[in-house]
Amino acid sequence: MPEKSYKFVHNLWNDNEAAALDPVARLVYRSNKLGSDQRITNTGGGNTSAKIMEKDPLTGESVEVLWVKGSGGDLRTSNRENFSSLYQGKLISLQQVYGNRSDKWLKSAAEDDMVAMYNHTTFNLNPRASSIDTPLHAFIPAKHVDHTHPNAAISIAASARCVELTKEIFGDEVAYVPWMRPGFELGLAMQTICHDNPTTKGIMMGQHGLINWDDQEKACYLRSLDLIEKAAQHIHTQYLAKGGDATVFGGSLHATLPENVRYKVFSKLLPWLRGQVGTPKRSVGTVQDDEKILRFVNSKEAFRLSELGTSCPDHFLRTKIKPLFVNLPISTSETYDDTWVDGFVAELKKNLSVGLVQYRKDYADYYHRCKRSNSPAMRDPNPTVILIPSLGMVAWGKDKSESRVTAEFYNCAVEVMRGAEAIDRYIALPQQEAFDIEYWLLEEAKLKRMPAEKELARQVVIVIGAGSGIGKEVAHRLVKEGAHIVCVDMKAESAQATAKEITDKYGVGIGVAGTGLSNCGLAIGLGCDITNRSSVRTMLDQVALAYGGFDSICITAGVFWPSDTTGHIPDEKWAFIFNVNVTGSYIVGDEAAKTWRDQGLPGSLVLTTSANAVVAKKGSVGYDCSKAAANHLVRELAIELSPFVRVNGVAPATVVQGSAMFPRDRVIGSLAKYNIPFTEEEATDSLVNKLAKFYADRTLTKSPITPADQAEAFFILVTQRLSKTTGQIITVDGGLHEAFLR
Repeated sequence: MPEKSYKFVHNLWNDNEAAALDPVARLVYRSNKLGSDQRITNTGGGNTSAKIMEKDPLTGESVEVLWVKGSGGDLRTSNRENFSSLYQGKLISLQQVYGNRSDKWLKSAAEDDMVAMYNHTTFNLNPRASSIDTPLHAFIPAKHVDHTHPNAAISIAASARCVELTKEIFGDEVAYVPWMRPGFELGLAMQTICHDNPTTKGIMMGQHGLINWDDQEKACYLRSLDLIEKAAQHIHTQYLAKGGDATVFGGSLHATLPENVRYKVFSKLLPWLRGQVGTPKRSVGTVQDDEKILRFVNSKEAFRLSELGTSCPDHFLRTKIKPLFVNLPISTSETYDDTWVDGFVAELKKNLSVGLVQYRKDYADYYHRCKRSNSPAMRDPNPTVILIPSLGMVAWGKDKSESRVTAEFYNCAVEVMRGAEAIDRYIALPQQEAFDIEYWLLEEAKLKRMPAEKELARQVVIVIGAGSGIGKEVAHRLVKEGAHIVCVDMKAESAQATAKEITDKYGVGIGVAGTGLSNCGLAIGLGCDITNRSSVRTMLDQVALAYGGFDSICITAGVFWPSDTTGHIPDEKWAFIFNVNVTGSYIVGDEAAKTWRDQGLPGSLVLTTSANAVVAKKGSVGYDCSKAAANHLVRELAIELSPFVRVNGVAPATVVQGSAMFPRDRVIGSLAKYNIPFTEEEATDSLVNKLAKFYADRTLTKSPITPADQAEAFFILVTQRLSKTTGQIITVDGGLHEAFLR
């Protein structure tokens, strides 16, 4: 018999795949299939469980064990290690500890205390911390339970007539439980519902989501799909009956700007905006300007709905109690020339400045109005979601992954609002309830358990010359310390190759629809000719679209052109050397200064000079003079870009190994120049090692200079370890005494 097909979800179950797995692996399989469809549950949201008979490691007896997705983790990517395993019998016995309460439908002071008790029920020393949702799964008398956050179900859960709609859509198949904070009391409430309604197979959780169950794992999975499909179909029918896109959210109020105009506006706006929301801690941005989000931000009802805030607890933990909606006058043009764009950006900045002040005030009022005697201190009052008519949405987070997930969550919130408005009237979670989730002591404890942020966390660093050699090494060194890396090279494909190495190793996160550059991960590769001001400006604008702005720039790009035996260099090559090694660095610093000033956040610029800048050498007159000029450029730019930007240089001695400036023919030429024995048949690696050893023997440390040595100097200079150092040249030459200052 063919599998049932669905319109609003995907049936991804494969009997052959599932049959090859053990019971726990099938739970993981089911979880991954549910999590891979964002219409079913969002990143990090939802729980699944299975009650499995296991052999007790102490007694050897067969015992029932609840395997349930533990604290943290994500259904889409979870594996066995992400699931807690708990003695089911011991979990049930905790009800005696909790006591027979008459107010089981209300929150209790004992709720948080019960979470610590789950540790006493752990099976087989499983280290995975238990989720606060554990009782929901333990107390429902079925072998398999799915708890999801489908947009369609939450649309019903966040409707004013949720109880009636649940009955109308699902009949007796789905019961209803009013909003309760996840935990022990909610689990007991669900247990009562199951006892009193034995034919019920699911529960609509007010303001929250959906939970359903079955004694067969595939049947449980399909029931999840069936219920979501039924909810989505009902919403779709009502949505069309009310006029669909033409009337959703009250119809359009603003017109969408053309894509190329949005690009210009965002590239000018985002660095400034990043500076505005970057105190006390910097953020990384994600732009979304696809049709769905524009339909919302341009609508007549967008402001009203956005002010209500989100409903599902998973949503506002990321998106805060509400977004910042920017009120703008309706503005259109036939030309959208640069003058119009500049005027529009100026108007945006003015309105955003006013809006941000009010947002922070509103957030502080919300905190002080709702806080408890033991509430954690108020967190960053800046918005994480900003909605701008005609443009779209900007989401912020501590890193690119978090800002993309924040954007994803607000997309879910918009879909919930759309669904709720189609079938009834959207209502948000009461602010006190929202506060109690946002500032829940258990959530605070989870935050405190998280590892400390890395040294370059929240930083965006542009590495120019990242396609090879020192630049590639710098990119890999900085990303290990938490930086987002913009890999830039004359050859875009080389930059993209380095970016791919980084994202393959460290992951790229989950994307959202919209501006392509913003749909990136931890690294991005861009092409740029640093001797061309327009090319540099375009690259910096692309960085703004990708991350919202940047913090530091490391320039490792450089060229070498040897003089002939008479010391002559053709005029055009002399100009070429200075163009790349000096003028290019000046153009980058000069263009970046505009962005740094607009952003208003401290930054760092690090140039690559050379030991040759102070040591005259035969055969490299053009290169040596250009590097001497670069040394002085460091000092000049340090003055020009102060006080926000520190400018320093790294001066290597000759780096042979891993350097793009030493192809085989140049290595052979140098070996011949220094009378170092070699044969034409020798492998390139052997020739490189001979030349590297020759250069190393000329230094005090007698060690070859490598790209990794240079990368360490770049790392130190872009951190705050030398925060009072600017206008200086750090030599990494192994101890080349000819280069000592004199």
